[in-house]
Formats: sequence, structure tokens, C-alpha cells
Amino acid sequence: MKASPDQQQRLLDLQAIDTRLDQIEHARTHLPQLAELEDLRRNAEVVGAEHVRVRTAHDDVQRELRKSEADVQQVRDRAARDEARLASGTGTAKDLQALQHELESLARRQRELEDVELEVMERAEAIESDLSELEAGVERVATQIRELEASRDEALARLDAEAAEVAAPRTAVAAEVGTELVTLYDRIRTQSGGTGAAALRQRRCGGCQLELNAVDLGRIKAAAEDEVLRCEECRRILVRTPESGL
Repeated sequence: MKASPDQQQRLLDLQAIDTRLDQIEHARTHLPQLAELEDLRRNAEVVGAEHVRVRTAHDDVQRELRKSEADVQQVRDRAARDEARLASGTGTAKDLQALQHELESLARRQRELEDVELEVMERAEAIESDLSELEAGVERVATQIRELEASRDEALARLDAEAAEVAAPRTAVAAEVGTELVTLYDRIRTQSGGTGAAALRQRRCGGCQLELNAVDLGRIKAAAEDEVLRCEECRRILVRTPESGL
């Protein structure tokens, strides 16, 4: 393949553009915010699951507390009615004695139920505290995620703007290089992981970074200026420069 020295030099410019675009794309996919967001989202899932569990326990203990309060109130109401009947003196002595015994039984029952109510209240307070902490944690993680997403979006916007600026001249540069040479360059670039053309400087290939031997250097020195050369080691297009050391 033939290409003028100017075309070959412009190929290095094209490679510089593509290298920077690759670096920008790598930066896009390796933003520190992305790893932090992944960790935070995992944390949010854990906190969210615990929040659901404690919320369920909170609802259960609240129902238990309401039942306990209702049980105590029911005994109190019954005792109040019995005390009113006893105070009125209405009924036979046997009836009044039975009321007195029932009041004593109700008093014992009320104490038992109040102990149960107190135990449930203590559990409810503990769960309420846990729930408050978890709700604060959920909101804290959500805030951190929102802030990181905003930071990520800002970083991506900057990279996108830089990529657009870097890529702007690529079409014109590729046109100056020529379709045939660009096609070869693109194929090599795909095969070699991003570098399709490299400068020869100080007898060293800029692609594989290996120093050329005397035979290869002699071949390159004898080649016509418009001959497209390839590195014998990495097969990238090798572009001669004033610093080639030939």
C-alpha cells in the first residue's frame, strides 16, 4: 500500500484522536461514582429490607398493644359497673358478696393485664426507636444516592462534551488520510486493542514499545517515503518521524 508522508503523519493524528476517545470512554465506564453508587444501592437494599421487617414488627406490636389496652379497659369498665352496683347496696347480701368477690378477681385480672400491657409497651417503644433509626438511615442513603447520581451525571456531561470536541475533526482528518489507509488502520486497531498506527521514534515502535533490530531498520531506511510500513512484531502501521533514528 502507498500513502504520502503527509497522509501517514495525519494517520498519527487520527490515532491520537481515537486514543483520547478511548480514554474518555474508559473514564466514562470507570467513574468512581459508579462503584460508590453500586455499594450504596446494595446498602439501600439491605436497609430497605430491614426497614420492611421492622415496619411489619411495628404494625404487629401496635395491634398487640391496642388489644392489650382494650383488654385492660374492658376489665376496668366491668369493675366500675360492679363498684357502682355494690355502692348502691341494691340486691341481696349474697349478691353483694358475689360482687365483692368478682371485684377482687377483676383487680387481680387487671394487674395481670396491665403487666402484659406494660411489657407490650416496652417492646413497642424499642421497635419505635429502631424504626425511627431505620427511616433516618433509608433517607440518608437515598440522599447520598441522589448526590452521587448528580455528581455522576455532571462527570458524564463533562466527558461527553470533551468527547464531542475531540471527535469533531476526526472525519476531516480521516478524509485526508484516505479511505484505503483508514480501512487498514481501523482493522488493525480493532485487532490490537485500540492502536492501529504508531510512530517510529529512536528506533522503537510506539505500539509494542520494542526496539527494532538492524535488519528491520535497514529495510525501513531503504523503503520509499510513500510505502506504508508495518512493525514486524505487533503488525501495527509504523510511521516514520524525524526522531526515528534511522
